[in-house]
Amino acid sequence: MDFGKIISNSFKYPFRNIKKLPILFILFILIAIIPIGVVIDNKYLSIIGLIGFFIFILIVPGYLFSMVKVGLNESSMFPSLDFGNTVRDSIRVLVLRMAYMIVPACFFFIILYQLGVSSMNLLDIRSIGYLLTFGMFLIIALIVYALFEFLLFFAKARLAYLNSLKEALKIHEVIRDILNIGILNIIKWLIVMAILVVAFTFISAWVMEIPYVGFLIYVSIVIPILESIGNYSLGLLYSNIARKNNYLYKFENQF
Repeated sequence: MDFGKIISNSFKYPFRNIKKLPILFILFILIAIIPIGVVIDNKYLSIIGLIGFFIFILIVPGYLFSMVKVGLNESSMFPSLDFGNTVRDSIRVLVLRMAYMIVPACFFFIILYQLGVSSMNLLDIRSIGYLLTFGMFLIIALIVYALFEFLLFFAKARLAYLNSLKEALKIHEVIRDILNIGILNIIKWLIVMAILVVAFTFISAWVMEIPYVGFLIYVSIVIPILESIGNYSLGLLYSNIARKNNYLYKFENQF
């Protein structure tokens, strides 16, 4: 599928499934309960929100992951909410995220330790030199985090395609997939996704001005739409690799 079609189909995807969108909206309301409970100082609502947060963690990552699968198959339907498979997929996605975040987390803590112990002995905490050093290492830590977050995107697509957590953890294969998709295509995809996020955030800024209701609309409507577009487009982007691999498999098995 060419890049233009990937983007146009991705933008249309949530709105082709208007009847099923409320399911996603309701799931995202679960993470809005805790902050609202804290703001209005209602401990009972905060407890309900805590329960809702755990339900969210068990269901939403897997449900969004199913959208990557739908994109891989180049379908336009919302996935069914099968609780058993969804919870299993959520756990696999969370394990994948934790695995890919080990390096950034270690890097971050090493930097904190070095700045907290070594650098403080050499530089006064208030000095410009210390602040510059801290800023430089913080930027490096953010770059490392962004790199592994980027790899995680395509590791998730690989997991959806091969249905194997072991395969998704092979960083060298994920990098090969990225090269097969094409760096230029990925850069264009990231730019379009960034523009989409900025546009939605800008438009919803006025909605956010409405106390409580604005925040609820942003979390339960705007973010789910962005997530559905992003995950579905990731599946479509990866579908070219899937098609190519299937073609090679069929070709090789002819001989």
